[in-house]
Amino acid sequence: MFTGIIEATGTLTELSANHGDLTVRVKSDTLQMNDVKLGDSIATNGVCLTVIEKYSDGFKADLSNETLHLTLFAQYKVGQKVNLEKALQPISRLGGHLVSGHVDGVATIESVTSNARATEYWLAVPGDLMKYIPYKGSVAIDGISLTVNEIKESKFKLTIVPHTAQETTIVDFQVGSKVNLEVDQISRYLERLIQGAQMPAKESTLTTNLLAKAGFIK
Repeated sequence: MFTGIIEATGTLTELSANHGDLTVRVKSDTLQMNDVKLGDSIATNGVCLTVIEKYSDGFKADLSNETLHLTLFAQYKVGQKVNLEKALQPISRLGGHLVSGHVDGVATIESVTSNARATEYWLAVPGDLMKYIPYKGSVAIDGISLTVNEIKESKFKLTIVPHTAQETTIVDFQVGSKVNLEVDQISRYLERLIQGAQMPAKESTLTTNLLAKAGFIK
């Protein structure tokens, strides 16, 4: 579990085909690795990756074909900059929102405009995901916890303050850039609960005869 508050940025220095899927090497001069163990999770551009090899300046991780299908990792090249966040500890402040690192899909930057010292980004979203993005709700873009400030049909707007741009890969976003998108977890769970409530109840096969045969009643 993560918060979407980016700790450091890094660079993909290796992308190696590995028996049908992918192994990546991430290098970062600013991510503290002293408390990272093999098997720990690190969100990499919003994708929850498991550390399989650890170095003083980064780590290696495997990516399954499911991850490659749903995220932008299949398109990344050596030299790609990525946002990094280690897994949340229970004693940490929850500065963003709860982020699972399970990417829902890909969004596209449609416009970039200045507004005083902030920068506004409009993003286009696949139609099936837009229902999970409410006004003033939370989303994770390449792992960054951000607030939705406006909605229009299949698009939403983000307003980025200078600090966030400077500390993340947002500074490199341009019109046409594609980003990993994770919607807020609560909306997904609510949808599933509602779907479950609408399912017809199954008729019970439990009868008094069956209970008697099992010895529960006489």
